[in-house]
Amino acid sequence: MVYARWLNADTAMDITQETFLRLWKQWQTGEDIINPRAWLLRVARNLAEDHAKSAFRRNGTHPPQTMNGVQGQEMLPQDVLEREETFVRLRAVLEQLPKPDREILTLKYALDYDTNQIADMLAINSTAVHMRLSRARQRLADKLKSQGVGVTL
Repeated sequence: MVYARWLNADTAMDITQETFLRLWKQWQTGEDIINPRAWLLRVARNLAEDHAKSAFRRNGTHPPQTMNGVQGQEMLPQDVLEREETFVRLRAVLEQLPKPDREILTLKYALDYDTNQIADMLAINSTAVHMRLSRARQRLADKLKSQGVGVTL
């Protein structure tokens, strides 16, 4: 019956073995099965249908080469090191900027405040915040370029 459903001897053998294993387990627990043949057919039919619905059958397994192309969530060590070096250089250049520039850049990019929050903190309007941010970013970019760091702000 299972072979007729799948037309695959290996799949039919696996499902048949599972069916007989379940019958054996039922007998071990002491359950009385009045008609074992009907019970086996019903369980085999259910297992064959479950096999059709299984994600493993649909997706299967992938060869190791496929998994080699899967990228992890973490950055590569060389990228982490490069990023840290960039942050060190950025902090050094930020120290050279005037205090108002450092303050507004820190509020916006390090502390992630929005324009209205910065405006309230500095007691200025939001248009002035945009102008100060624009000028501070330009001065920062100029300093970084003078040190040979390619920047797009």
